[in-house]
Amino acid sequence: MEEHRFPCHTCGADMRFLPGTDRLQCDHCGAEEQIEGASIWQGSAIRELDLRKALAEELPAAEMEETRVVSCTSCGARVEFDPDVHATECPFCATPIVTDTGTNRHLKPKGVLPFTLTEEAARAAMTKWLGNLWFAPGGLQEYARKGRRMEGIYVPYWTYDADTRTSYRGQRGTVYHEQRTVRVMVDGKPQNRTQQVAKVRWKPVSGRVARFFDDVLVLASRSLPKRFTDALAPWDLGGLEPYQPHYLAGFRAEAYQVELEEGFREARQIMDGIIRRDVKFDIGGDRQKIEAVDTDIGSMTFKHILLPVWLAAYKYRGKTYRFVVNGRTGTVQGERPYSIWKIALAVAAALCLAAGVGYLMARQEFG
Repeated sequence: MEEHRFPCHTCGADMRFLPGTDRLQCDHCGAEEQIEGASIWQGSAIRELDLRKALAEELPAAEMEETRVVSCTSCGARVEFDPDVHATECPFCATPIVTDTGTNRHLKPKGVLPFTLTEEAARAAMTKWLGNLWFAPGGLQEYARKGRRMEGIYVPYWTYDADTRTSYRGQRGTVYHEQRTVRVMVDGKPQNRTQQVAKVRWKPVSGRVARFFDDVLVLASRSLPKRFTDALAPWDLGGLEPYQPHYLAGFRAEAYQVELEEGFREARQIMDGIIRRDVKFDIGGDRQKIEAVDTDIGSMTFKHILLPVWLAAYKYRGKTYRFVVNGRTGTVQGERPYSIWKIALAVAAALCLAAGVGYLMARQEFG
């Protein structure tokens, strides 16, 4: 996806998507234009694609597209920039980069979750989060107060659906108790005591469970630490809209780096964990042992979607720290630097306080 432009019908300037609405707005004259077919408040049905056909490269050519992207040499992000821009800064790590004209052939996005949080609201959420950090450098607070522009990025994800049926073999454990006599010492004298000892009686079992997995979500980017993006969840995927370039007007989109097959392997791990939980529930009893699991997958579908993230990158002592804000809920995650001076002052203050308390206690004891 190149950076799509939509000229204002009034003045000809570029329009941008207005978060939280179904409209484009002109930054120059304020004119607005409704996006045709938008229904961002309730979402729309999005057609899934056959996963097996995609892995066998049998999807119609219309499902593919070729776009121009630039790869950051520092963090590896593959971001789509306006072809007219020749030098810029990577929004993921603040590294200066020079754009190239490389092309990237990939699956088209099928859905987009539009921004509902404005940049001002995202910055307010980030500033509040930064203000709650202990021992953060003063420069970090200054960074937040200056209100440096945040980047609105659509981050790529895969979703996978699968209809599964699993047969299993295992054992069901029933806990029972036996009494036994033990020798213990009481006031220096040996005594006999009766104790209840838990035992488990195991019984072989087998059975079948079934589950339909809907929208197992897998991050398709490597540009941000996964622990941050995972912590931005939950995402209201019910609000997904069929992809329209209008939602990207004024924003950037990252090209996926995790390929479809690799993403499905991660999705299978998520599914397998849930299936094992289902199997244990089906075994029942007090304890469960799973000895064999055989899962048959029927229909498998997927879609490539874009989720909204506000992003800021801050450099401190030569290292980049990144902050991300869920563009729908305002949830904030990020890295943070520590001020050595603030930590040293806190330690010194604690030592002085401890010394003062010790001095007062000593005076009371000997006074």
